[in-house]
Amino acid sequence: MKLKVIIEPGEDSGFVAEVPALPGCRSQGQTRAETLQNIHEAIEAWLEVEQDKVDRLVSPRDVELMEV
Repeated sequence: MKLKVIIEPGEDSGFVAEVPALPGCRSQGQTRAETLQNIHEAIEAWLEVEQDKVDRLVSPRDVELMEV
């Protein structure tokens, strides 16, 4: 999966990253490299939380995989 990550200088120092496609998915770090690692972890956590929400709402019999 490819996602656009926007990295900007932080207000005081370091960098701030956000993923526009994932509402509320943000992170920060002191260096660009640290910020990229942190946002990668934030994306994984965001996706895991969203999947858990879906899993609680949908019973297995309501799920069908379809290729289009």
